[in-house]
Amino acid sequence: MFKKIATMGCALALATLTACGAGDGSAGGSKGAAGDKIVMGFAQVGAESGWRTANTKSVRESARTAGIELKFSDAQQKQENQIKAIRSYIQQKVDVIAFSPVVETGWDAVLLEAKRAKIPVILTDRAIDSTDTSLYKTFLGSDFVEEGRKAGKWLAGTASGPVNVAELQGTTGAAPAIDRQKGFKEAIAQKPDIKIVASQSGDFTRAGGKQVMEALLRSHPDIDVVYAHNDDMGLGAIEAIKAAGKKPGTDIKIITVDAVKAGMQALADGEINYIVECNPLLGDQLMDLAKKVVKGESVPERVVTEETTFTTEQAKKVLKDRKY
Repeated sequence: MFKKIATMGCALALATLTACGAGDGSAGGSKGAAGDKIVMGFAQVGAESGWRTANTKSVRESARTAGIELKFSDAQQKQENQIKAIRSYIQQKVDVIAFSPVVETGWDAVLLEAKRAKIPVILTDRAIDSTDTSLYKTFLGSDFVEEGRKAGKWLAGTASGPVNVAELQGTTGAAPAIDRQKGFKEAIAQKPDIKIVASQSGDFTRAGGKQVMEALLRSHPDIDVVYAHNDDMGLGAIEAIKAAGKKPGTDIKIITVDAVKAGMQALADGEINYIVECNPLLGDQLMDLAKKVVKGESVPERVVTEETTFTTEQAKKVLKDRKY
């Protein structure tokens, strides 16, 4: 028996887009006003987690180092805000648009506008669900399905006997939420005794993870394992588990995705049992891709980031050197 195993926010009004960014906001972008300097419009999901904060910092710092003028917007996890931002970037005639889509669907119309304006688009972190792959030049980010598989494989390889899993999903409709669930289910399918008894969205936030976990502990007191789609929800679940008089990592085991510093600390402390890494430091790769697509050079359709996994002992060894 498995022993009870167990994305700062500037308001996104168009008038504030320049204030949020590093650029001067002048229409016509870039090359006409600033020589050969590339201007990038970046529409971020929000600031919902430690991962997203690290991702934003990476993009800002890398743009500065690369000499790319960055116009930044925070969508506050709302698709309509990202669409407004992208349309604003088109009107400003930036050289390249990059964004991490809040959800997978509903992008074809605005990306077609960018295509007609001859502004290349780069997807970062999250993919979109569209049959028209000509709407963007490349997608830079993690393999979310594989991340889910890694989490499921660890559980399947560690568990014996019946295991009840509570899944804390990310934002409904978001690529990482969909794919991390898919990969996890594929991996645990080999073990019929592992059952997902509850699955609910915590919206990738610590507060959401805590709230959902509080409710699930009341409705499913027999939970053995929590599988959280990111560290922040897992950290929220830890608070709820402690408040319920149980010991996280022992009475209820916890698996998360991201490997941000706070999550790694909880892993080192034994309150989380396993973390699948999702690297937020995409800035350098993004700027390199941006320079290439602006020049008209060919780039891969898919650029996958290299990532690993961590146990408690591994976390203890690398924690002091974590950059995020």
